[in-house]
Amino acid sequence: MENADFIQAFETGKFPPEQFNHTAHIKLAWIYLEQFREETAIAKTCEAIKNFDRLHGDGTKYHTTLTVAAVKAVHHFRQKSTATTFEEFIVEFPKLITSFKELLSLHYGEEVISDPKAKTTYLEPDLLPFT
Repeated sequence: MENADFIQAFETGKFPPEQFNHTAHIKLAWIYLEQFREETAIAKTCEAIKNFDRLHGDGTKYHTTLTVAAVKAVHHFRQKSTATTFEEFIVEFPKLITSFKELLSLHYGEEVISDPKAKTTYLEPDLLPFT
């Protein structure tokens, strides 16, 4: 699916819920970062996923800290990337898909991620700040 079609489907709620997996989360962040500065991409990603959860879930699956951290991780690797497509980007940095929890654990201890406030408010990393 082309990036514009992906965003349109996602923002209008027409993206198939069964296809919204971790890779789709990362792709959503990648596309928004392609179009906007990091702060705006974070806001748009958060709003889009919250809306998707309201439309297709029960409104409880969205996690602010994980979503913001994912966008920040994608932004970090985009700055080092020579990729012009999402597919090329993932070939360059497959750990964003295959080892995301391990990448996240470099920044966050389990106590912060599991804190109930982390679902609704962005909590800064307690181990290693994002650069």
